[in-house]
Amino acid sequence: MNWDQIEGKWKQMKGSVKKQWGKLTDDDLDVIAGNQEQLAGRIQERYGITKEEAAKQVRDWSTSVSDVDITTPERRAS
Repeated sequence: MNWDQIEGKWKQMKGSVKKQWGKLTDDDLDVIAGNQEQLAGRIQERYGITKEEAAKQVRDWSTSVSDVDITTPERRAS
């Protein structure tokens, strides 16, 4: 999924992000608001890793996430 899609569907993506990086708070997720650089920066802070490692984790996650991860309950039921 590309970042335009992620940013546009950020509210639905929060669960997947929280699952991947459990140390991020709800406030962190609100501040990030779908911004790739903000996400990498918060991951770097919370996990004490390098900027490059955080960016790599974000890239890996964004390529692995799919519409299935953000399917609404209504769409799952049909």
